[in-house]
Amino acid sequence: MSSDAGNELYTDPLAFGQRLQLLRTRRGMTRTVLAGLLGRSPSWVKAVEYGRLKMPKLDVVLQIAEVLRVRELSELTGDRSTRVDLFVGPGHARLPAVRETVNAFPYVAGGEAPPTVELRMRVARAWQARHSSPNHRDVVGALLPGLIRDAQLAARQADRVADRRRAQSVLSEVYSLSQFFLAYQPDAALLWRVAERSMLAAQESEDPHTIGVAAWLAAQAHRDSGPAHFDAADAVTSETLTFLEPLLPDAPDDILAIAGALRFEAGYTAARRGDSGNAWHHWDTARAMADRLPSDYYHPVTSFSRAVMGAHAVTVAVELHAGGESVRQAAAADALAIPSRPRRARHRIEEARGYQLDGQHEAALATLDKAYEAAPETIRYNGYARTIILGESESRSPRRRQRAARLAVKLGLLAA
Repeated sequence: MSSDAGNELYTDPLAFGQRLQLLRTRRGMTRTVLAGLLGRSPSWVKAVEYGRLKMPKLDVVLQIAEVLRVRELSELTGDRSTRVDLFVGPGHARLPAVRETVNAFPYVAGGEAPPTVELRMRVARAWQARHSSPNHRDVVGALLPGLIRDAQLAARQADRVADRRRAQSVLSEVYSLSQFFLAYQPDAALLWRVAERSMLAAQESEDPHTIGVAAWLAAQAHRDSGPAHFDAADAVTSETLTFLEPLLPDAPDDILAIAGALRFEAGYTAARRGDSGNAWHHWDTARAMADRLPSDYYHPVTSFSRAVMGAHAVTVAVELHAGGESVRQAAAADALAIPSRPRRARHRIEEARGYQLDGQHEAALATLDKAYEAAPETIRYNGYARTIILGESESRSPRRRQRAARLAVKLGLLAA
């Protein structure tokens, strides 16, 4: 959301219903769609928007905030006395250094660029460090400034066509790594700038795998921008899959994996639309592609693998707001088979969402504890986890309130 939008939302007096209507329409969402996602009727949404019903209780407000992906709760409630970020976490300590490097004019840097082979090894080690570290954002944030500068230098100094393409491929992957760091950070413009640079460098590289990775991340950025951008997300995945399709019969593992990851992204977006048939169809197709991969294969960027398909099934069910199916899929998935700590934590959060949908609030909080154990920096910046914890902090059950409060303190949502 732009700063202008935020300023307009804070213009007084705006009632809760007016804010709801403004945010809903800016997300390109009809009352019928919003009502369906909330388990309410369109007439209920209309009554709230027109002020015939008072502002709902906190658990319902948080549910609305989740569906609309409200970045700061006060955008919806109008209460600015307590700042509560939801889908944008607090700025990481390493964000200024990464921002400064991305924004720097690349032609100012001097010196000789490292060999492309060395850069690719550094990038591979950075991905490995991300997957193995509980504080992965801190680790990646420390590596990014040097990687960005050196990759830009290599792309600029490459003389021959083949060398330039290889350098552009590495540069695109460095920008892809940057997107993982910048996700949920309070600088959406910077995230989009990096996403666009990744795609441009990927196109210059003419490497199918690099193009697939950049497209996979671009599709996510579009989808997370709200329903008005779902068509753009679908266009990116569809066009990239069409580009990769001729390569798939004899594709190496990395090409097959990125195509499978893109196929699941199409299913993810379909689930966000509430299109159950297409969501599960894409998941089935992606699973068949995963089954063609070696049992121990794990894509370093997308995590696509046999091991992750159970986690993907949980996500589809959760996005379709099918609580019972979410719990069933969670029981079938093996979280410990996922080798990446941040990806395992993300799966635990999706499990928690499923338990919450199914009314199993204790199980949701227990699963968020497991997410914290796997990777604190994943749950700390995840809006879904934050909404569950904030909602449970006002539970009528003292046990749930206490457990939610302990998690809230760990995440910095409440003072110790």
